[in-house]
Amino acid sequence: MVARALHLVRHGEVHNPAGVIYGRLPEFRLSDRGERMAARTAESLADLPITRIVASPLLRTQQSAQPIAEIFGLPVESDERVIESGNALEGRVSAGTALFRDPRDWRLFVNPLRPSWGEPYTEIVERMRRAIFDVFASTDDGDVVIVTHQLPIWMVHRSMAGEPLPHDPRHRRCALSSVTSVARRDGRLAEIAYTDPAAGVAAVDQGAS
Repeated sequence: MVARALHLVRHGEVHNPAGVIYGRLPEFRLSDRGERMAARTAESLADLPITRIVASPLLRTQQSAQPIAEIFGLPVESDERVIESGNALEGRVSAGTALFRDPRDWRLFVNPLRPSWGEPYTEIVERMRRAIFDVFASTDDGDVVIVTHQLPIWMVHRSMAGEPLPHDPRHRRCALSSVTSVARRDGRLAEIAYTDPAAGVAAVDQGAS
């Protein structure tokens, strides 16, 4: 027996008044709205047979995993492989044209297909797939939740759909506290559902890699 399904949960809204790209910076926590979003998503999962919870080690994902852990009485396992993507621009203000004002940074934008400003898309897919397949193989039954980040989830989605990994970040279908559900079909990963349980919370989605 292996896990029945796996649910990729994105963290809730982050307290980020300066609007910076928070990347892997450790101090960025959920806002009050983000905590409400995480609670709504946890409630939406309450009727599923969740037997395991895994999360990125960053504070915002650990906090987002807690309401799920409390409902099911499960520990939260940390896995570095589902962490936010690396980004050379983390800590910079992302609003408007702020990222392009310093000529010293222009070299970071020469290749959006890789991308040149951060961790290669192919490497994000590889580490996420390893984590997902390992979780499927090491979980005896039930469903698993992995609490992670927008870009890693979107890379898994595009990989499963057979779509090119380079994309316009403005068009990612991966809202705050959303759930992308995955199953194994003939040894391959397949997306089986996407839900947005916290859509009713008027959150601000800024700062993602």
